[in-house]
Amino acid sequence: MENRSDIVELNAKPSVKRTGSCHCGAVRFEAELPAGFRGNRCNCSICQKLGAVGCIVKPAAFRLVAGEASLGRYQWGMRVSTRHFCTHCGVYCFGAGHLPQIGGDFVSLNLNCLDDFDVNALDLVYWDGRHDNWMAGPRDTPWPVSTDAHQAAVGA
Repeated sequence: MENRSDIVELNAKPSVKRTGSCHCGAVRFEAELPAGFRGNRCNCSICQKLGAVGCIVKPAAFRLVAGEASLGRYQWGMRVSTRHFCTHCGVYCFGAGHLPQIGGDFVSLNLNCLDDFDVNALDLVYWDGRHDNWMAGPRDTPWPVSTDAHQAAVGA
């Protein structure tokens, strides 16, 4: 399998440690991210409803600092990933799972939860999760949700 540049490699240098939390602060985490990383957007049903900007890291690059007892969990469909959210404020902080097409075990950070970080300054890549089109990899423009949805949104 080819190496995916959007998955943070454990030996990526230089890297910076980032901290993050839910809204109320009960759940806190830290992650090692390489300089110049890009944010991920996905068109699958859960990602679209959450509106999250993510970043996929290997589990060794992530550490839950506080709030394990405050974490709720949500799984759906093929149970590839478990979304973890704060049971107090409801904010989705991160997901974790295993998907061979993106390199196996992963943690997907919600970059909107990073402390003192402007998600709007990131370059984004887009995944076609809605159609399980993981092998296509990310691209620089959004994948469509569906032709009908696109036509309805633009009034065609």
